[in-house]
Amino acid sequence: MRAIASVHDKSGLATFAKGLEGLGAEIFSTGGTQRALVEAGVKVTGISSLTGFPEIMDGRVKTLHPKVFGGILARRDTPAHLSQLEDNSIGLVDIVVVNLYPFRQTVSKEGSTMEEALENIDIGGPSLIRAAAKNHPYVLVVVDPTDYDTVLEALQAGEVGLDVRRHLAWKAFQHTATYDSFISRYLAEEEFPPTTTLPLKKVLDLRYGENPHQRAAFYEEEQFRPGLSLATMDKLAGKELSYNNLLDIDGAIGAAIDFQDTAVVVVKHTNPCGLATNPNLTEAYRRALAGDPVAAFGGVVAFNRPVDLATAEEMIKTHYDIVIAPEYAPDALSHIQSKVSSIVLAVPSMNLPGQGWELRRVRGGVLAQSTDVFLESESSPEVRTKRKPSPQELTDLRFGWQVVKHIKSNAIVLVKDGAVMGMGAGQPSRVASVEIAVKKAGEKARGSVAASDAFFPFPDGVEAACQAGVTAIIQPGGSVRDKDAVEMADKYGAAMVFTGVRHFRH
Repeated sequence: MRAIASVHDKSGLATFAKGLEGLGAEIFSTGGTQRALVEAGVKVTGISSLTGFPEIMDGRVKTLHPKVFGGILARRDTPAHLSQLEDNSIGLVDIVVVNLYPFRQTVSKEGSTMEEALENIDIGGPSLIRAAAKNHPYVLVVVDPTDYDTVLEALQAGEVGLDVRRHLAWKAFQHTATYDSFISRYLAEEEFPPTTTLPLKKVLDLRYGENPHQRAAFYEEEQFRPGLSLATMDKLAGKELSYNNLLDIDGAIGAAIDFQDTAVVVVKHTNPCGLATNPNLTEAYRRALAGDPVAAFGGVVAFNRPVDLATAEEMIKTHYDIVIAPEYAPDALSHIQSKVSSIVLAVPSMNLPGQGWELRRVRGGVLAQSTDVFLESESSPEVRTKRKPSPQELTDLRFGWQVVKHIKSNAIVLVKDGAVMGMGAGQPSRVASVEIAVKKAGEKARGSVAASDAFFPFPDGVEAACQAGVTAIIQPGGSVRDKDAVEMADKYGAAMVFTGVRHFRH
């Protein structure tokens, strides 16, 4: 039995190599891997002794040789292959142990250069892996140190089954595919290149999908640099997560982190039904809950600040399926864990920026878009009515504009004093969303301001809001009937401002 080992990640390698040595394997290696094995007391032969050719070009060329690849690719059930090996004095290779240069880690470092990136593109490694995986019925390919024990146990038992070999081959091709996807994305010059591959890594199997009869899993999109990711969540209490849980968690975190001030958001079915800001976290929570205390039951509550005991004591008075915060004071966490059965999540990466595209699967393909962010111009919306908003109205309009971005269209939100009074979402008609928001707010609609994620196609929505007591409205504008909407606001003495930017969430 002969093996070739050439790895960047050397964890567990010495033990594995000693196990192979104990089975009588002859081990060939290269560069740093050879030195590490020698230091560990493993008998190892340099690859040059196998090829009869020295490593050249600073190690760029060392394994790319017929005496290596012939030994790997020869089919043991094909006499012509074996005859050609004998004619050319090439020995069989039975095991290939390889993992690749740290391309992703290299380019993730601040200040990394193109030269460093190119030097960390592995050539011989992927070639060895692919050759061994292609011929996996006869050659074992091991790219993951966590497989070392499984392979050794199978070899010691006397036979490695085809199911194990196939699994290792799948893992090998996925290893090189992920590696190449990082290189491709690094070198891409366009925001949306003509073709692309996304490296996805399964984080966990979920309890079920949108419905209990559907299976589901959560895959993390691997990135060059750390960013806000649900994969970094730490589950501190509660049952396993489901598909819907993760959708709600994503919606709650997305809304909470959009605010620089201390903020609390209550989410139901991915829509914020309550959201408030206040310097005092407990007060922010109370005001967020007041937005729709009925809908809050069984929902998700997210804090963009660490949760203290006072807030925890207030929060447990309402049942939430999920509680989210960057962290928890020890006494607050103990109190929550002892009083409720909620899923409790700490998301330390909440202060990091998100990365990558927003993706949505459709039949036959995937839609990709850049992240919806606020533009600087939106902070100074254009007044279009006779009356200008008061300073307090303008503050609330800006707050409402931040909130409505996270509500499913057609989205209408009523806010007052930095808190949501009522919202309408996901209706085919915008006036219907206004009517729902007004009904949810009740008497709290009077003196509130309204935010609309897209323009009013007709003035009826504006009239419904004004009749409920809304005093100011923020919207993007852009309708052929903008003039009618402005005139309707003027009729009721309401202020109306246009942002010129839409935040539609389909």
